[in-house]
Amino acid sequence: MVNLEWYRTFKTIYKTGTLTSAAEALFISQPGVSVHLSSLESYVGYKLFERTGRKMIPTERGKILYNAIIEGLKTLEDAEKNFHRSTEKHTPTISIGICFETFQITLEQYISSLPFNVIIRFGDYREMLENLDKGILDLIICPQKENSTTISYEAFSSETIVLVGGSEVDDSEFQRLVKQKKYIEAEHYLKSPKWYGTTGAMENLFRFWQLNFGNFPDFRPNYIVPNLNSIVRCLSGSNGLAVIPDFFCQKEIESGAVKVIWEGHKKLENTLYFATRKKTSYEKELDLIKDLFKKEMV
Repeated sequence: MVNLEWYRTFKTIYKTGTLTSAAEALFISQPGVSVHLSSLESYVGYKLFERTGRKMIPTERGKILYNAIIEGLKTLEDAEKNFHRSTEKHTPTISIGICFETFQITLEQYISSLPFNVIIRFGDYREMLENLDKGILDLIICPQKENSTTISYEAFSSETIVLVGGSEVDDSEFQRLVKQKKYIEAEHYLKSPKWYGTTGAMENLFRFWQLNFGNFPDFRPNYIVPNLNSIVRCLSGSNGLAVIPDFFCQKEIESGAVKVIWEGHKKLENTLYFATRKKTSYEKELDLIKDLFKKEMV
């Protein structure tokens, strides 16, 4: 008999496009994702994805299967969340939508001490916002504020997108060029060192490059790693460059393992918001969660 988790994994691969991103979204290992997919493909008797480079492209049969199960799977997932909450009258369950890296360096260390149940969900910001409005999530961390009659936003922190490098990077020539405002030469210079990126979106790199050089980078990172925290660990005490939010490497900057090479001649900043429903029964629990985030990020 088919395992329903195989369908959940299949849906996540379909939506994220890579095994690694699916593993992060489901908070399981990549080998576990591969096992689920292989088991489902063996069960149905045909390939569900074509593996092209790093992307998983659904086959025609894969598209048919996705369309056949998506509504039913969503109904089961919604029922799971609502049932879990309704059957625990004395111990509230708070569902939080957040990016994987932010969870790791903020809330993860406090999870075991919280006096209520917690469900952490990783995923696309837009999808999390929809789930917040539907009552599936109780709190999300989001990078922008939307107009809504049902959702409340509270700004609590900000981050600056910066060019960082390992402590072994010799950036003296680059600093000379930007000091002289020779940005074309500075851009050309940056193409020589080794670069790190993530398996997900390259949005930070693209936005930083567009803002400061007026175009998009015409190169790809040399090393693609799972997430921003992986980039920081790889850069620490070594060589290489990356464009990431400064928040993710504050400790390494203070210790000298990583250094900020350039904030850009135009700063790229994001404001971070708590988003909650205006009507909630969990104000006390949500305030505790917010305080923990503020402690780590403000």
